[in-house]
Amino acid sequence: MSNESMAVQKLWNYCNVLRDDGVSYGDYVEQLTYLLFLKMDDEQTKPPFNRVSKIPKNLNWESLLKKDGDELEVHYRHILESLGKEKGMIGVIFRKAQNKIQDPAKLKRLVMLIEGEETWMGMGIDVKGAIYEGLLQKNAEDTKSGAGQYFTPRALIKAMVEVIQPKPGETICDPACGTGGFLLASHDLISKYPLDIEQKQFLREGTFHGWDIVDSVVRLCTMNLYLHGIGGEDSPIVTDDALASDPGERFDIVLTNPPFGKKSSITIVNGEGKIEKESLTYQRNDFWATTSNKQLNFLQHVKTLLKINGRAAIVVPDNVLFEGGAGETVRKRLLQQCDVHTLLRLPTGIFYAQGVKANVLFFDKRPASEKPWTEKLWIYDLRTNIHFTLKTNTLRYEDLEDFIKCYNPQNRHERTETERFKAFTYEEIMKRDKTNLDIFWLKDNSLGDSENLPDPKLLALEIAEDLESALDEFKRIYEELEE
Repeated sequence: MSNESMAVQKLWNYCNVLRDDGVSYGDYVEQLTYLLFLKMDDEQTKPPFNRVSKIPKNLNWESLLKKDGDELEVHYRHILESLGKEKGMIGVIFRKAQNKIQDPAKLKRLVMLIEGEETWMGMGIDVKGAIYEGLLQKNAEDTKSGAGQYFTPRALIKAMVEVIQPKPGETICDPACGTGGFLLASHDLISKYPLDIEQKQFLREGTFHGWDIVDSVVRLCTMNLYLHGIGGEDSPIVTDDALASDPGERFDIVLTNPPFGKKSSITIVNGEGKIEKESLTYQRNDFWATTSNKQLNFLQHVKTLLKINGRAAIVVPDNVLFEGGAGETVRKRLLQQCDVHTLLRLPTGIFYAQGVKANVLFFDKRPASEKPWTEKLWIYDLRTNIHFTLKTNTLRYEDLEDFIKCYNPQNRHERTETERFKAFTYEEIMKRDKTNLDIFWLKDNSLGDSENLPDPKLLALEIAEDLESALDEFKRIYEELEE
């Protein structure tokens, strides 16, 4: 067991003690992140880091260690309240923070448990993220609470960043940033370049931007970035519904895995002014199609966020590849106005949302042109006859190495077809019914083998989703006829 997983295990075991006191998993993870953050910030002020802390001395980790009993609980509350009023990233991290561990003895035990580790910073490259995410992951596994939607497997993030190849001086954005996986992996890759002082400062203060709609996730992401030395006066991460409006900023790179779940609770209004009968609407003149499908909206939003010649990699569920109506409109426009060059069909069993069939779509935004920009779409099939699980057979970086090699990040215009990697021309795609991009060619062995049929629950879920899509489609046609 690695130091990292031992630490997660230790902290997790203690969580069970607190649960008897009525402290929920979510509350525990939140309290733990505050305390861990204070401890790691304290470690950063010492060798070999020697960084200057933005936390005032009377509110730091050392000040907490000196207290006991009721005095400790009162001081901890004072720390949370005071840091929540600070400016910049510290204010974002501790905004509305409250102490949920009322028993001073248990609070002291947790403080000493954290202090007892030699160093949290020295455990490995992204131990901070690994510990937070390890706990959130346990939370997702134990409660089936949906917290799993914040997880993109680290191996997949690394492979996506590897092929997109972010470079010093480029701006990188994730409109559904979760705990910051794509931003941190990009930071790690750019840090390997020999950077001058200006480039280092830009990497720290100007490179990364993120949005997330969940306050507690924004807090985790901001902590993660702060502990990596990322961020200036203002927090690069914003709590907001990214789809609500065009932020006006444009980026060189967008890397994102928007949350699963097809329906947006708000309906979009497009440039043609078509309004659905819902009280809340997005006024988005930059969208090609009006739809309540959240993933199609994110895909359109990502197109808007890119600079001309900017590069995007976005995780999308299968329905984005085949759904008619708005789906067809979005695919056609995307193929015409962008160079949609690569599609990675992902295996099942890698996300917490059960039964999700997803893909990564890679495209570059291009200037306006009469001629369609997509010439060939290369598809890598990592799904047929491949299956992973979250516990016993997890997706590893090595499983994606063949895809990276086939993608050829050094020059993606020089590629070779293999059994799993095939190219389809723009003309071939446009001839397909509804411009369907859900293309496969390998024989699926499980289909002829009744022993290996999917779980009936998953089949039922898929059928329900398909019926929901069909109903949406009929509703849209009915409304058009009404007009």
